[in-house]
Amino acid sequence: MRQWTQAAIVGMGALGMMYGERIAERLGEKAVCFVADEERARRYGQMDFTVNGASRQFTVRNYKEMEPVDLVVAAVKGPGLLEALDVMAPCVGPDTTIISVLNGISSEEIIGGRFGREKVVYCIAQGMDAVKFGTALTYSRFGELRIGVLEGEEKEGGRKAGRQKRMEELKGFFERAGIPYVEEEDIRYRMWGKFMLNVGLNQTCMAYEANYGEVLEPGEAYDTMIGAMEEVILLANAEGVALSRKDLEEYLDLLKTLSPEGMPSMRQDGIGRRPSEVEMFAGTVRKMAMKHGLKVPVNDRLYEKICGMEREYAHSHS
Repeated sequence: MRQWTQAAIVGMGALGMMYGERIAERLGEKAVCFVADEERARRYGQMDFTVNGASRQFTVRNYKEMEPVDLVVAAVKGPGLLEALDVMAPCVGPDTTIISVLNGISSEEIIGGRFGREKVVYCIAQGMDAVKFGTALTYSRFGELRIGVLEGEEKEGGRKAGRQKRMEELKGFFERAGIPYVEEEDIRYRMWGKFMLNVGLNQTCMAYEANYGEVLEPGEAYDTMIGAMEEVILLANAEGVALSRKDLEEYLDLLKTLSPEGMPSMRQDGIGRRPSEVEMFAGTVRKMAMKHGLKVPVNDRLYEKICGMEREYAHSHS
């Protein structure tokens, strides 16, 4: 089995930085670099970053100078994914494996459509409370990655052995880099569970300008979060995924373990007055609901509220 020596991360948000720092710390500075377009690479190269208060130097490279690497980690926000594909392109060769730590349920398909589905291992990141403002990253829980191959895909002809080999190499890399992971039997079910949490939690925190502790208090924000999650359960069931109220309760228990002052990236976007992932959450829910003839009033309301907030940001910038 090949031992991977180099990872490239696209996106210097909270998750990208958190994984970049861990890989550099365990496997050395040469094992990981951040890849960006020319202007960002220049800007990031001049910045001083901190992780939990300690100063950190990261290797940032212009994508035009890149060659294929063993592992590419897509760690951008939803609105930046299509642009990120061009930045990733020089890093991807026939033997490159790609994982996406983006929220939502569509990034793997988009990445696989561009670079080949056989290169993509499905992945979700959960249980971390990483927050990044400016160049400062803080977290108290590192969380874990849940990884797997979509059922049916691994059975396509001779691809099973190839996918299994990628999976084993990826697990070997995570173990050496000290990145906690769980291999999932049914990654689609797990992804829908995380999607349910994000649709409820991330959007509610943004719409109500709340942190984790505040959305867990009884009241309108809490009811909105639960309502949005219940709509995803109905949608998942219509798509043939057996999500249930039990999954909702388990994710609420997970949420209670996070720092109450913590907040999801979508709330951080609200504070920074940046475009959010509303299209990936309520936008996706609404499109799929239409296909199945389902009503999703809570997500409709969140969608309108958040789009209104974003229009306000754009208006105040102009």
